[in-house]
Amino acid sequence: MAGYRRQLYRDDAVVLRVQKLGESDRIITLLTRRHGRLRAVARGIRRTTSKFGARLEPFGHVDLQLAGDPKGNHGSSLHTVSQVEGIDLYGKRFLGDYPRYTAASAIAETAERLTPVEREPSLRLFQLTVGALKALSRGEHDTTLVLDAYLLRGMALAGWAPALIACAVCGTPGRHRAFSVPAGGAVCPDCRPPGAAHPAPATIDLMSALTTGDWVIADATDTGVRRECSGLVAAHLQWHLERALRSLPLVDRGPSVAGTAPPPGGGGAAMLRPRGDVEAGADGASRERAE
Repeated sequence: MAGYRRQLYRDDAVVLRVQKLGESDRIITLLTRRHGRLRAVARGIRRTTSKFGARLEPFGHVDLQLAGDPKGNHGSSLHTVSQVEGIDLYGKRFLGDYPRYTAASAIAETAERLTPVEREPSLRLFQLTVGALKALSRGEHDTTLVLDAYLLRGMALAGWAPALIACAVCGTPGRHRAFSVPAGGAVCPDCRPPGAAHPAPATIDLMSALTTGDWVIADATDTGVRRECSGLVAAHLQWHLERALRSLPLVDRGPSVAGTAPPPGGGGAAMLRPRGDVEAGADGASRERAE
């Protein structure tokens, strides 16, 4: 619109992704507290003289001033960063820790995928993302548990939470042994589709504990249960997203040790496809084929 002047406004945000633009600029993908997900141009951020280049790195929680229309009614969809103050730059705390860095990458990509519409406020997802990155930076819980807890709660916000305490098909309450990703979670014997997975009871208990935040139960589980839980959670998420997350197969499911290097060739869990064969356990024994 002729004569439109871009307004200035402030918000705090999590940096999800950065992309190069031209010779010295970057496009920053942000999940903001009040304005949802948006993209902004940081001019000259790649120059050595930039005043706020280090503050706009992935996984940082920042307070910034943006130029543009917060409602997207006028001008370009790209905003411009004019001022940045760091609130807590979580990424700096685990740059040398491969498991935590890759888990944070999966969290950031999931947050971006769960906000398909720009400038649509999502306060609960913003708070969930900040909390997950803070938990990773503190290292109070196993990296895998923090990531799976984030994915489960993020799916709950999106309306995709797997059924765990009742049959996903008929709603019969109880502890059901079969788990079907296409059906939506645990299923009773009458509703169990062919090829449904049969995870260990402890795996379903772990998924419930991560969903409700019961860390006493979650922290007490063994590695095999955690791997099986991760397989089910990843398969359930990618089924609903209808495409795989690029960062998820890079996540190292081993113990998180500061300063460790990635294993040769990447490592991490195997890619779980959103359609077709779905690997449900760490050993590959439990599989499910979408009919």
